Amino acid sequence: MKAGDEQAFRFLIERYKNDLFKALYPILRNEKDAEDVTQEVFLKIYYALPEYKSQGLKAWMTRIAINHAIDLKRKKQRQNETVLEPEVFSAISQTGCNTIALLLRKEQREVVRQRLDEMPPNYRDVIYAYYITEKSYKQIADEQEVEVKTIEMKLYRARNWMKKHWKEDDF
Repeated sequence: MKAGDEQAFRFLIERYKNDLFKALYPILRNEKDAEDVTQEVFLKIYYALPEYKSQGLKAWMTRIAINHAIDLKRKKQRQNETVLEPEVFSAISQTGCNTIALLLRKEQREVVRQRLDEMPPNYRDVIYAYYITEKSYKQIADEQEVEVKTIEMKLYRARNWMKKHWKEDDF
C-alpha cells in the first residue's frame, strides 16, 4: 500500500466512522457491536474500493455497512434457533399440537429466565413467581405478605419495564 493511499483511507475513516456507526446502531441495538461492525465494514470498504464507481461515496459505504449488519444479525438469529433432535421431532408429530404448545411455553419461559437478571429485584421476584413458577396472584400475595392488588400493580409495572427495556426481537 502506498503512503498516500493509506493516508487517504485514514481520512476516509475519520470522516465517515460516525455516520456508519449511526447507520449500524439501530440495526444492531448494541453500542459495542456497532463499533466492532463499523471497523469490519471499513475493511470491506477498503477491499471494495476498486469496484467503486463514483456514485455517492457516503451512500455506497452506508449500503455496504447496512448489508453487513443485516447479514450478521441474521447469522446470530440462526445460531440462536433451537434445533430439534429427530426423536423430539417425531414425538411432537405423534402427540400433536398440545406438545408443541408446551414446548413453546417452556422455551419462552427459559428465555425469560435468562433475562431476569437484567431486571430490578422487585420486578424480578414477581415475574419469576408468576411466569416461571406459575403461581397465582393470591399465592404470590400470600408469600410476600401483601394484598393481591399490590401484586397486580407490581406485575403491571414489571411488564411495562420489560416493554421499555427489552425488544420483541430479543425473544
